[in-house]
This record gives sequence, C-alpha cells and structure tokens, in this order.
Amino acid sequence: MEALLYTQTLEQYGIENAKVHWNLDGETLQRLTVENNMGTETENGTLCVNTGKFTGRSPKDRFLVKDDYTKDKVWWGRINKPIAPENFDGLYDEVVGYLSNKEVYVRDAYVCADPRYRTNVRTITEYPWSNYFIKNMFLRLKKNELKNFEEEWLVICAPGYQAENPSQFGILNGNFSILNFTRKIALVGGSAYTGEMKKGIFSALNLILPVEKNVLPMHCSANVGKEGDTSIFFGLSGTGKTTLSADPDRKLIGDDEHGWTSDNTIFNFEGGCYAKVIDLTEEKEPDIFRAIKPGALLENVVFKKYTKEVDYSDSSITQNTRVSYPIEHIKNIQQPSFANNPKNIFFLTCDAFGVLPPVSKLTPGQAAYHFISGYTAKVAGTEAGINEPVPSFSACFGEPFMPLHPTVYAEMLSKKMQEANVNVWLINTGWSGGPYGVGSRIKLKYTRAMITAIFNGELDKVDYEVHPIFGLRMPKYVPGVPTELLDPMNTWLQKGGYISKAIQLAHAFHINFDKFANQASEEIINGGPLIDSHHALDDAF
Repeated sequence: MEALLYTQTLEQYGIENAKVHWNLDGETLQRLTVENNMGTETENGTLCVNTGKFTGRSPKDRFLVKDDYTKDKVWWGRINKPIAPENFDGLYDEVVGYLSNKEVYVRDAYVCADPRYRTNVRTITEYPWSNYFIKNMFLRLKKNELKNFEEEWLVICAPGYQAENPSQFGILNGNFSILNFTRKIALVGGSAYTGEMKKGIFSALNLILPVEKNVLPMHCSANVGKEGDTSIFFGLSGTGKTTLSADPDRKLIGDDEHGWTSDNTIFNFEGGCYAKVIDLTEEKEPDIFRAIKPGALLENVVFKKYTKEVDYSDSSITQNTRVSYPIEHIKNIQQPSFANNPKNIFFLTCDAFGVLPPVSKLTPGQAAYHFISGYTAKVAGTEAGINEPVPSFSACFGEPFMPLHPTVYAEMLSKKMQEANVNVWLINTGWSGGPYGVGSRIKLKYTRAMITAIFNGELDKVDYEVHPIFGLRMPKYVPGVPTELLDPMNTWLQKGGYISKAIQLAHAFHINFDKFANQASEEIINGGPLIDSHHALDDAF
C-alpha cells in the first residue's frame, strides 16, 4: 500500500498531466518495478535492477551552471565544466516536457543528519526503482513531516530522455548531469545510474556547506567509540574504508559522506549506504552481506545459472556492481547519525609500490598535503605484460565531487584538526616487502592492531623515526605488529631497490601536486616528500 497519497500536480515544475505517485513505500515501489519488467527479486526477496548503458557515473558529462553565484567560487576545469544558464534552462524545459503525460514518482526527503544543516530535497524520477534508491539513500521523513514539505533542492532524473542535439545546449552527449546552484536543481538525463543523483546532491553540499555554513564536507566514513571519541576514515576504492570503519566496538555514523561543523560535530549526509558488492562474501564483509535483504536494492549483479542466487564474483555486466540499503540494515549504528569529539583521522592508501609505512603520524602540513593528494595505487593486471603499479590521485579523496579548489578544503581541514587537537594518520593497507607481484599485502589483522593501538592511546607513548624520503613519522613499536614491518625499508631484500622505488613514487606525488601548488601555503607544500633533500638520501643508505 502507499505510505501517503497526494493529489498535488507537478505543474509548478513544468511537468503537465503526469500520473504522480507521492512517497510510495518500498514494497509498492518494488512491486511496480517487478510488474513493469524493470527488475527481478533474489532468492531472499531483494530487488535487483540493471541500470543499462551506464553502470557508473559519466564524469565527462557532468556540468555546473556558470552564473553570478558560481563564476568566482568554482574551480573550473576538467572536473567542473561550465554550462551557460540559458543552455540549462533549455535542457530543463526539454526534460520536463518529456516527463509530462507520463507516470512519475516523487520522493520527499532530506540530507544532513545534524538538524542545523538539514536540507530538504524533492526528487522526481521516471522509474520506480530510481525512487527506491532515493528512499534508501536520503534521510527519511516522518509522515507528519511530509504534509507541509517544502524543498530547498530539486532532483529530476529522466533516464529515458536523450538530448538529440547536444551541441545546441553546450554539452557533449545526449546524457548529462548538471547542477544549477541558483535555481537549486540537480538535473540528470539519459543515465539510469542511480549514483548520479546521490553524487549530484553531495557535490552541491560540497560548495554550499563550506561557503555558506563554515562546514567542511568530507568524502569519508566515520564511527564513534564507547567513550564518545569520533574517528574519520578517508580512502579511495579498495583501500579498506568500509571494512576498517566497521568495528564491533564502535558505532558507525556513516560510510561515505559527512560534514564537520565549527563546534566539532561530525554528521552523516545520508540515510543509507551505497556499497560495491563485487566479490562480496559474508566472511570478508559481513555487515554488507547481511544488509542485502528486502529493503535493499542491488544493481547490475548476475544470478547463478538457473537460480535466483546472486553470483557476486560475476563482473560480466560491470566491476561496479552495487547495493543500496537504509543504514538501519547495519546493526551497530549511531542514532541519530552524528557525534562530537573528533580525535583521529585516518588517510587510507593501498600502496602497490610497497614503499609507504603501514602506519605513520602526520604533521598539520603533511595532513593537508596528503589530503589534497588523495593517493592510492592501482595495478594494471588486466593488461597483458603490464605488472607495474599505477599511481592514482583524487584530490580530497573525492575530486570528482569537489566544486571548490582542493586547497580550500585542505585549509579548512588543517584549521579544524588543530582546533580540535586531532591526530592524523596515514595507513597503508597495500604492499610490504616489495611492489605488487614481489611483496605481499599487509595483513588486515596488523592494520586493525595499528588502528586499535591508536584508539587506545598506545602510540602516544612510543618513539618515532622519520622516513628519509617522505618525511613521515613512523612508530618504532605497535602492540601486536611485527617490529620489522613498521619501517618498510626493512622488509625489502634490496635496500637500493627500495630507495629507487620510493623516489619514483615521491616524484609522482610532486608531479601531481604541481597543479595545486600555486594556491597552497608554504606549510602545505613542505608537507610533501623530501626527495630534494640530499642529506635524507645519504641517511637512507
């Protein structure tokens, strides 16, 4: 049955004569999806859909309207491409015209769990399962809050629309994802990938919160301990962000998007989780595995032959198989989704070069430098004959969603961490004893032991030594971790090979940072690798 029935039309948005479904419950949305042959159910009743041509975001088709509000604020370039207001208006008119006379689905919800920053969002979708995704991912309202709902932002998602003449509107293809900060609209056309809606609102908050509210937006997970100490985990895909923030002794605040306020509250933007499920097993990711039940939405997964059992190892549609589910599907959560007293920040990196320490403590300048860099490494193992690690940098650990220059976020982070007396740690969950193909992956039990020691304050009592090339402070002792593992040079058979590989990675850091250097402070620039220090290299040998 429907949660609430409305007789309102959508004519105020230009959508005429549409059959409008308002705030349907999950069971109804799932039934409509299956009845319309848009999805199927797994053996345990979880809804599965296929997002079609797009199984991930399309960064080249993302635009921001350039107008009086954005022209002097946004970091324009490869990530944030401009579109003229009149071109946006033309596309908007085409999309609402396309949705007129159709069956559409409306979801009223909000983002930002801290009541001071709550932002109401109305989402209009062409497909019922797109609406289902929003039900999972945005924060859900009580019935009495829906009656007089007024949105601050509007999301319109029309996957079936394609711009016939893209160049007429200043875009590249028939599909697009556009933010208009003056009209407060996120417009998605031509793509059914649900992440475009989520990341559209995240991108909007990444400009609004720092510029208007003095809140630092962060692409991170967060949890809180029994003593009320909050920890933040930054990390790109494959670094262990979800795994390490899921701790039986700590409550999960959220797994992807958070704000840090001026009074040191860390709050979740979302009401759900959007997790990768490729190669998922209950042993590796028990929380995610058990969250996949009725109420969740699986995307682009494949069933085992002649069954309704998902084959999580099957990447024939995409490597980016996903599930969205309400955060309440996780048992150990913080409710409501915010907490105070940030004490530790973890930058997670999977270093396939095998040269970064498994744990190191950062100075404020180093913290800002590594935050701006957002480093991890990928191995091009799928390409014949290529076994070398490939450095991967994403500013602020979320560059595709950051409208402002990365140094703006980095300087906010530096200021907040100093005011709150937060410790910042670089954790390498990648290789030791050599690069990928030679060394071995650092054991998860050792990484967990390092993080537990930090939570317990045990690394406040140990001696440190400085890495000769990266300038990082490495603890000489961590309970439960082999001492020889703590200095990565000790794990390599050939010290000269280690130095060579470390310098190679340090140069990659410097080359990547060049594009930010002209707006970075001297303290931030000095937080980078020390490869120009001849004394450091002499000491290393």
